[in-house]
Amino acid sequence: MKFRVERDVLAEAVTWVARGLPARPPVPVLAGVLVSADEGGTVTLSAFDYEVSARITVAADVEESGTVLVLGRLLADISRNLPGRPVDVSTEGTKVQVTCGSSRFALLQMPADEYPTLPTAPEGSGSIDGSVFTQAVAQVSIAADRGDSLPILTGVRVEVDRDRMTLLATDRYRLAMREITWSPRTSDASHVALIPARTLSETARSLGAVGTIDVALGCAAGGDGLVGFEAGQRRTTSRLLDGEYPKVAKIFPTSSETEAVIATADLIEAVKRVALVAERTTPVRLRFSEGQLAIEAGTGEDAQASEALEASVTGPDIAVAFNPGYLLDGLGVLGTEWTRMSFTGALKAAMITGQTSQDGELDTTYRYVLQPVRLAG
Repeated sequence: MKFRVERDVLAEAVTWVARGLPARPPVPVLAGVLVSADEGGTVTLSAFDYEVSARITVAADVEESGTVLVLGRLLADISRNLPGRPVDVSTEGTKVQVTCGSSRFALLQMPADEYPTLPTAPEGSGSIDGSVFTQAVAQVSIAADRGDSLPILTGVRVEVDRDRMTLLATDRYRLAMREITWSPRTSDASHVALIPARTLSETARSLGAVGTIDVALGCAAGGDGLVGFEAGQRRTTSRLLDGEYPKVAKIFPTSSETEAVIATADLIEAVKRVALVAERTTPVRLRFSEGQLAIEAGTGEDAQASEALEASVTGPDIAVAFNPGYLLDGLGVLGTEWTRMSFTGALKAAMITGQTSQDGELDTTYRYVLQPVRLAG
């Protein structure tokens, strides 16, 4: 194998493919990146750990075709640190020679014949705007469980009904749902997939800037247990989580007694300041009254803090307490200038939604439901 490629092209490609390589792979070859050169003038880099696959194709001046397997993270580190000149890659015996200017590296070849077969490149079930998808995934994945006591809750449930895609996640303390439109290949598209939240987040971030993402679900992804994404020359697949996701949609409140509209940026900054005196699991208290929101933390002999904000409040006064981290998570991904908080009781699930102006229409395409904390006494 022998080819020449631009330094920035190689560095970007290897970094993207190697980003998900396991730090401690169960089998040594899974730490590798498969490099395949084609005499048609392309080089394809691939990685696979039996759960997630990644593949990218870049243009190169290929003199001799071939395939090698080398340590992915090492190749990524080397590529990023080479001088800004073309890179020559070639095989020489059991080594892979990487030359750039006066910099020379000799990498050991790993046994490519022991590398697992990558999933078949999926066919798209439809396409979606990259920036919309990236925002939706960020808004929902914050609510996915980060532990492993209930593996099914570490996923994001993606449901497709014709041109509507609904993303949903919960860790039992909060629940996030986002509805977006996409362009399915068929008018009667219908799919449900449970995608690991961490994988989905990394995929959305790395592909979203490309423009349009092709999404493959069900048989189009190569089987019911896979989901595929493609943008530009980047393709990735992920194994889905098994199991029945709990029917949590009924948790969304259908009515409210008290509603408050507050400037999002002011609310975020105030909660951050007041929460400085709160211990890791200590809640912040929010007291809503006519025209005002009072935020407090700390009691008794502990450090205390309070701050007041203007708020448009309708309905009876109410005092609620929230985990400040969970509250800030939801506010941070809202993406609107104004926040609407809706309550049916001090200990009942509260709903956070956004709107573009203080007296504008409610936008329910994103809903974040948060369970209040019961205060002692």
